[in-house]
Amino acid sequence: IKEMNIVRCAGGLTQIKRVLEHALNEHKRHRVKAMVFVGDTIEEDADQLCHLAGQMGVLNVPLFLFQEGEDNRAKQTFKQLASLSGGAFAPFNVNSASELSDLLSAVAVYAAGGRNALRDFSKRGSDLVQQLTHQLKD
Repeated sequence: IKEMNIVRCAGGLTQIKRVLEHALNEHKRHRVKAMVFVGDTIEEDADQLCHLAGQMGVLNVPLFLFQEGEDNRAKQTFKQLASLSGGAFAPFNVNSASELSDLLSAVAVYAAGGRNALRDFSKRGSDLVQQLTHQLKD
């Protein structure tokens, strides 16, 4: 929780590649069960990001990508990254903190208890959480 209190957003070019590389390096040190990315756009080379997402898929580190806004290129790339990693994609309404909270809670449940725990959680969760759950491969 302490780390979450210091999360900040900054303007500038996206740093998705850097974040994915960091997650892969962390996974070498200790198992990473899932990675969350929340964003609105993408300015990097999609092929490079897909390569990294594929590596994450091989290592069973699913990406959960949540998009604010309607950027079509970002949406398609985020969906592809999620699929390659064995994770999931969901859009959320920037005006609805509860939607993002539900999605983040679902990832926490997944990281703590795996797919079965997420399936149980999604039975009483929002439509977005149920859609997220259905994207995960068994």
